[in-house]
Amino acid sequence: MLLPLVHVYLWRRLIHDTMPRGTGRRIATLTLVTMVVLMLAALMFATRIDPDIGQWLAWPGYLWLALFFYLLLALLVLEVPRFALRRWARGGPSDGSTSGSRAPGRSTPPTDVEPIATGPGAATAPTLDRRRVLARGSAAIAGLTAAGLVGYGTTVALGPPSVTRVPIALRKLDPRVAGCRIALISDIHLGPILGRSFTQRIVDMINAEDVDAVGIAGDLVDGSVDDLADAAAPLAGLRSTHGTFFVTGNHEYYSGYQDWVDFLPDLGITVLRNDRTEITHNGGTFDLAGINDATAYQFQDPGDVSAALAGRDPERAVVLLAHQPVDLEDAVAHDVDLMLAGHTHGGQLTPFELLVTLQQGAVAGMYQRGGTKMYVTRGAGFWGPPVRVGAPPDITIVELRAQ
Repeated sequence: MLLPLVHVYLWRRLIHDTMPRGTGRRIATLTLVTMVVLMLAALMFATRIDPDIGQWLAWPGYLWLALFFYLLLALLVLEVPRFALRRWARGGPSDGSTSGSRAPGRSTPPTDVEPIATGPGAATAPTLDRRRVLARGSAAIAGLTAAGLVGYGTTVALGPPSVTRVPIALRKLDPRVAGCRIALISDIHLGPILGRSFTQRIVDMINAEDVDAVGIAGDLVDGSVDDLADAAAPLAGLRSTHGTFFVTGNHEYYSGYQDWVDFLPDLGITVLRNDRTEITHNGGTFDLAGINDATAYQFQDPGDVSAALAGRDPERAVVLLAHQPVDLEDAVAHDVDLMLAGHTHGGQLTPFELLVTLQQGAVAGMYQRGGTKMYVTRGAGFWGPPVRVGAPPDITIVELRAQ
């Protein structure tokens, strides 16, 4: 309900304040209403129906969501100069001339033109009202800013993820394990926009890195196995020394998580559900554990670090795969050496990372609390708008080192 209401503000600033009554304003208003309807339809239905149909809602609806976000931010920022220029805007026509006296205390609504009297019987010359000039200038600046950011962000989101190589020293790591490389990917969000070709590109990029293990930290899909099995199929081609491991993200629970948990092993992927496995590399061993998403308790499938680490050798290093950075507190409490997470998308649409930090306590990159380190990837795909501004997609190659 909030999104449609906020669009009333957009309508006033972009249409009501800039256009006179008439056909043009009605067409602009109808266009805005149509985009709101498409946006809501995309949010509610695009990931719940066949992706081939859902894409017709997703592309316009999600792109408008990004445009709306930046239009809103730009217009709110421009309220400051609008407020500062309010006295100038009330001063009359934009060329400085007056249009006759007005009764004290009465205001005239902005119009496109005001007559300028030059003498008895003289013709009038059209002049834009200053308030209209200010409104149109603000709308133009906001529109160009939003369109530029969304256009740039679309090329970033749909382009190849960057490969970030991060060496991380662990205090209890067996020196023989040093050099073990784990490819961390998260938040691919296969669905109505991203499909099989995107998955294949990620697989090819990881295989080119010749890693020792692959960790998929949740939010692989936005849709059912029936609709997206083919899109996920290239994951069977992932190559590594010790295999591919997966933990659920919150979006798996919106997409029939049990079906995905049952399906992914068919692609050669080990699903870690509050579980761990021992990985022996070059004669040394460490534990790789994984927990269900932090919101999974709402689906009677809660994450449990204690269960994941039950029976492990406390003298041996453990790497924990988790979807959300908020699980760091539990990781610290259980003396985890390294936690690998995603979920945040790095904010995806700056300055949204400010809110992400408040909610998750982390956005992207390396963090440390006590003896526990955490690395958060920005994710390889995107949710909703095919747009990334200030947070390019990412595949992280973590190289374990002995401290």
